[in-house]
Amino acid sequence: MLELRACIDVNDLEQGIAFYTQALGLKVGRRLGDGWAELLGAPSPIDLLAKPEGSSASPTEALPRNYRRHWTPVHLDFVVADLDAAVQQARSAGALIEKEIEETKWGRIALLADPFGHGFCLLEFRGRGYDELLAP
Repeated sequence: MLELRACIDVNDLEQGIAFYTQALGLKVGRRLGDGWAELLGAPSPIDLLAKPEGSSASPTEALPRNYRRHWTPVHLDFVVADLDAAVQQARSAGALIEKEIEETKWGRIALLADPFGHGFCLLEFRGRGYDELLAP
């Protein structure tokens, strides 16, 4: 059986913990030294990994890490019960709102970025969620 763990690089572990616990209500699980913290409260654990700005982002490429807003083909979606409250909570914790709440057939979505440049979405499903896109 596979277990999915999301890993998020941050340049300041304590700031990362503060953001994700305040913005999303996650709780700290285990900690290993000064460089790793497990966050619980989502369907899969989220590991925050302290990686200094400028360090190599990949063992096969010389691209240095930076914590300015950046694009990546992988991001996290967090499904919430009350999108308006979740957006306000994330904003209060330091999230950047990149696209205000948008209505869709399946529900509502807001696009945000954390203080470390990682994009994420907050979703509020309506009815059958994504299945609203299918014929009844």
